[in-house]
Amino acid sequence: MSEAKAPEYSRESSGHLVLVAVVLTVPVLKLAWTLGGGNAARDALTAMGPGNWADVVIGMFLNEPLLATVLTVVVSRATYGYFAAKGGALRHRDTPLPVTAATAAIVPAALGVVVGAFNGWGWGLLAGALGYLLRVAVMIDYTTGRRVHATGRRSGRRAETPLQHTADVLWIAGLLLGTVILPVVAFLAALDGRAWTSVETCDVNTGQGAHRARLVELERQGNGVVGWDIADSEVVNGVNCAADDNETIRPRWW
Repeated sequence: MSEAKAPEYSRESSGHLVLVAVVLTVPVLKLAWTLGGGNAARDALTAMGPGNWADVVIGMFLNEPLLATVLTVVVSRATYGYFAAKGGALRHRDTPLPVTAATAAIVPAALGVVVGAFNGWGWGLLAGALGYLLRVAVMIDYTTGRRVHATGRRSGRRAETPLQHTADVLWIAGLLLGTVILPVVAFLAALDGRAWTSVETCDVNTGQGAHRARLVELERQGNGVVGWDIADSEVVNGVNCAADDNETIRPRWW
């Protein structure tokens, strides 16, 4: 790899690493800050079960429209770039451009529907459109010879046409979304003091008599829930639960 190509390839790899790091670390941060400390996060995760780690990410995705949109756009671009570099672009080199463009729209459209269904169709349209535009930028690089079909790396050729300049702008936007905006939005969502799941008021009895308590639902169990008692800072079983519309557990970090 030439010195000119190495930095560009490194930046794209960094974007993928940031995406993985966000998905792995943000759930822990969300648990620790919202519930108040490392012991609380450990107890809550144990009650949920390690296999339900992704529930925190999914809950944040469903409750935070901006995070859902940014994450969707980054995933849409990253998956397209990955599979194109792994041979997808080479296999479709002789495919008519309209066919390739239509195929590239499938995943962003599907992800946009998911975002729209839970966060409003305005957010869904934004997520789908931005995800598709960033995919088109990668496609332009391949069709104009500015990416190597065999490796997926940028060839280092300068932009010569308005279309290529536009692809460069979208490439930079994709890098900023993946390496700067996504981490910032994710960490703000993790530290906002709001629950990632349902908050309910339930009957709780820990041996000192039944009382009503406000719980963060960790798991459904029979006719009740396993939840985090916000007032007593412990995992309890709750029954006869009623939804609490206030999802704020503690003040925002900022």
